[in-house]
Amino acid sequence: MKDILQEIIAHKRIELVQMKSLLSPHELYERVENIYRETPSPMLPSMREALLRSDSGIIAEFKRKSPSKGWIKEEGRAEEIPLSYQQHGASAISILTDNHYFGGSDDFISKARNSGVTLPILYKNFIIDEYQLFQARLCGASAVLLIAADLSLPECKTLLTTAHELGLEVLLEMHSESELNYADLLPDLYGVNNRNLGTFFTDVENSFRMASYLPADGCKVSESGISNPETVRDLRLAGFCGFLIGETFMKSEFPGESLHNFITMFKQTTISSQVL
Repeated sequence: MKDILQEIIAHKRIELVQMKSLLSPHELYERVENIYRETPSPMLPSMREALLRSDSGIIAEFKRKSPSKGWIKEEGRAEEIPLSYQQHGASAISILTDNHYFGGSDDFISKARNSGVTLPILYKNFIIDEYQLFQARLCGASAVLLIAADLSLPECKTLLTTAHELGLEVLLEMHSESELNYADLLPDLYGVNNRNLGTFFTDVENSFRMASYLPADGCKVSESGISNPETVRDLRLAGFCGFLIGETFMKSEFPGESLHNFITMFKQTTISSQVL
């Protein structure tokens, strides 16, 4: 079976060469430095704090396409759906910025911010180079995704340090016990991906299995394959405070309303379980 993750990373390396030829690292870094010149201490909303304060912890994802499903919502607009997520109760927003495999763009985060989104935004991409961290900072993200399966431990440590220097939080994603040493890097958020990025097979039980291996006081995020409010309730009981959900909302006609209905059902099922 073809390893999809290896294919994506190989393509990402080619993309980076092309991007750096269009906008040199020096020019990109200068643009980010200008942000700090204009606002000496630019504050970005904290995803970690937002999830710890939230009753639901839903990170609603703007995801138009995936390698396994193809187009989910090709007509989805970044200036509409993320803001609708905010208006309908999301705790934070995730925006796919990979173009080739996910139909995304850095510009989607800028559009979401310009539309009025003030919630924390996760820059979701396959980050393998510090150049991408500067891209995330430039377009208005609050946090970035680092994936253990993409990076060696030293590479991940270096990128995490650079992200923090830029004022970005880090959601560090792991999938299996073999990657648990990455948790020692003390990221802001500990992600457990229920989807195997090599095969794209998804099983939410992975989060339940991994929960006990992660720091009890860490802000843990379950990612992928969540479609049932009862699953969110059970994951919260297992120690998770964040739940990244994309396709469940994006495949509906009105993603924001779908999110609202999901949160309503989550609250109802939580109350019902407390009564029992």
